[in-house]
Amino acid sequence: MDPSGHAAAMPTEHRFWLRAEGSAASAGLTGAEARRQLLRDGPNVVERLRRPSVLRQILRRLAEPLVLILIAAAAISAATGDMASLVLIALIVAASIGLETWQEHGAEKAAEALRNSIALTVRVLRDGREQSLRAEDIVRGDVVRLAPGNLVPADGVVLAASGAHADEAILTGEPYPVAKRPGPSRAETMADAHDALFAGTSLVSGEATMLVCETGLATVLGTISTDLAADQPPPAFERGLRRLGLLLVRLTLALVLFVLLVQYALHRPVLESFMFAAALAVGLTPELLPMVTTITLARGAVRLAARRVIVKRLAAIHDLGAMDVLCTDKTGTLTEARISLAVALGPDGRDDPAVLALAAVNSALGGSAGNPLDTAILAAAPEAACGWSALAALPFDFERRRASVAASHDGKAMLIVKGAPEAVLAACVAVDGPGGPQPLDAARRAALDVIHEARAAQGERLLGLAWRALPEAPARLAVSDESDLVFAGFCAFLDPPKPSAAEAIERLGQLGVRVKIISGDAAPVVAHLVAQLGLPAGQVLSGEEIARLTDAALRRRVVATRLFARVSPDQKMRIIRALSEAGHTVGFLGDGINDAPAIRAADAGLSVNTATDVARAAADLILLDNDLGVIADGIAEGRRTYANIMKYVRMGTSSNFGNMLSMALASVLVPFLPMTAVQILLNNLLYDASQIGLPLDEVDADDLATPRNWSIAAIERFTAIMGPLSSLFDLSTFAILLLVFHAGAAQFRTAWFVESMLTQLLVVFVIRTRARPWRSRPARALVATSLGACAAALALALGPWAGLFGFAPLPGHLLALVAALAAAYLLLAEALKRHAMGRAHRARHRARSTHAG
Repeated sequence: MDPSGHAAAMPTEHRFWLRAEGSAASAGLTGAEARRQLLRDGPNVVERLRRPSVLRQILRRLAEPLVLILIAAAAISAATGDMASLVLIALIVAASIGLETWQEHGAEKAAEALRNSIALTVRVLRDGREQSLRAEDIVRGDVVRLAPGNLVPADGVVLAASGAHADEAILTGEPYPVAKRPGPSRAETMADAHDALFAGTSLVSGEATMLVCETGLATVLGTISTDLAADQPPPAFERGLRRLGLLLVRLTLALVLFVLLVQYALHRPVLESFMFAAALAVGLTPELLPMVTTITLARGAVRLAARRVIVKRLAAIHDLGAMDVLCTDKTGTLTEARISLAVALGPDGRDDPAVLALAAVNSALGGSAGNPLDTAILAAAPEAACGWSALAALPFDFERRRASVAASHDGKAMLIVKGAPEAVLAACVAVDGPGGPQPLDAARRAALDVIHEARAAQGERLLGLAWRALPEAPARLAVSDESDLVFAGFCAFLDPPKPSAAEAIERLGQLGVRVKIISGDAAPVVAHLVAQLGLPAGQVLSGEEIARLTDAALRRRVVATRLFARVSPDQKMRIIRALSEAGHTVGFLGDGINDAPAIRAADAGLSVNTATDVARAAADLILLDNDLGVIADGIAEGRRTYANIMKYVRMGTSSNFGNMLSMALASVLVPFLPMTAVQILLNNLLYDASQIGLPLDEVDADDLATPRNWSIAAIERFTAIMGPLSSLFDLSTFAILLLVFHAGAAQFRTAWFVESMLTQLLVVFVIRTRARPWRSRPARALVATSLGACAAALALALGPWAGLFGFAPLPGHLLALVAALAAAYLLLAEALKRHAMGRAHRARHRARSTHAG
């Protein structure tokens, strides 16, 4: 329960206590009955989130638009007899898919190694006697006995209890233990039931006997796990790749149809025209994009592993870098998930060590082992009970809601009572004051209620303390002894924020990531935590309000809202989807079963190694250190990965489009094919080989400063500026070659091939960065691959074997002209790149401003 006494949010409408079937509660089931029930219901196992088989993963990747383009290009190469291109494309596709599948399979194995098993053994009544059985053998109708520290193996109702408190944080997100008692529940939902125990939770104090009513997938835990198996929309990276693939398909079809129509109109040979068009189609295809993408992501996974982050889905690295909204649960992520004593208050609302001393004596001599409230009190005053001796105790029960202990110190006996403030005050007749006990009149009672309400509004849970002097040492205590008490004050408890949380949130803000808190706790608790972290609270949206909102209305509300309180697991998932539909790339960090649906729905689902099995199974990335600062490191790595992928996309699409556009135009203006199919494919092969070093390239600080996400419009704009620029120089080369030098077909093709390769391979150093090329040093690997490909191109076109590829020797003055044109192109590209990139940058900024509303 939260400090205000309300139950935390939990999956609703799961009325399992109405389904208790066929059990004699006193003796449990017989062995024969249990075997029949096991055959009907199956083992008590919550299926973990099933991952597709390796074959299914491969087939899914083969169905991606970019891969389908490559497969089509391979088929065209095979039909035209270009076996080299066929083998190359096949190797690229196989290597890319194989590497990605291997990486994700390895990450799954690493995540599985982190699994904290809850399937141990439990004490069960079978055949009238207590037996120790495996949790998976539990069936409906079994009677299970639980002691402090035991994990609850299934969902059920409480038949008997003695001081039982359950930790349900993994389901509710609420750190405070929930008292459990027997009796028919009048609750409409599980969230209100105190006679219910849930699979995966644990007993922290007392003892309980429960009747099992649901097992396996029928439990709350199982229901959430089943929901996770539903298909989810593709995350941001996959959506971007698909849009890019569709863009390339449109460009390819347009150019190929244009060329075929022109060749047909000019009555060119059909076979030669078809092969030229097929080569254009292959030339427009960025064959290495899957390889560059996979290698870049895999390198990011290795770097994140060094930061103690397990990457289960490679594309999640990009999504982490693109993330501009991080939603997080409160308990265990922003807080310690460990209750601590905030303050001990006297009746006047001021700090009073005497109240803490009384509480420590009660907890030390009469508290419940494992109860986190008693543990917190003793941690705050470990020596306070020294010198005290226990005389008698009256344990906590649900009717009195108090725990009492009679203790002696220096020969004087005293009764010390601790419990719910209203229950303790009901037994008081006086209150401590400066001059001694004062009558507890209406005014003093009202003043104490004000203190209680004010502290509860700050997210604290309060216990009341009272005492009474005893005339003699009692042999035992009775309920009637809890009377005529003097109210001493309150002990206030908090789940404190992590010391690193505020700094991490500030760092995320500097990276352009807005943090939103989604919690099952009450609004005052969440608001108080936010105040402690130094964040502006703003508007709070509650689960009750969310339930009344349509999806469209929720999309409008979630963008401006930072705090979400008292939300259920399905509402967390609705919030994530609403933010995504509003144009944001969303991450979610959680560790409980109630967080798993939201983790799965997020673009970047994050969990921690101490999380529940279901939460870890749903996550894309697992943090081995439960620290938001690690996420900031991961964001930087994601942006580095994205920057290098986008370098290839920008260069590949603009360069390929420019070259193919030039060839399409040349097919109209030039009386012969401007390049043969073999020369086109050779051009494309050398260009792709030059980009192999891109995954290892350095990244500018500007690329790490703000969220980066796919923008097909930005890619189109960049291509529309830089592609035609390349074509302009190509057309200039055509004109000079034909009108000035009157070059023949072979010499024309050779000169253009050299000019095309020089401009394509050297422009990488210009457009890989927004800065001046000499101020942003490329990685040595990129320098080696680019200059190496350039040298190979010159050797193939101008060397002794040039005739094998249809090339002809070029005179020195023509080579000098080609070099001058290439240099002019690089200078103009440097001048225009800021315009192309700047427009993309401003468009992204405008889009983000629009989404922020």
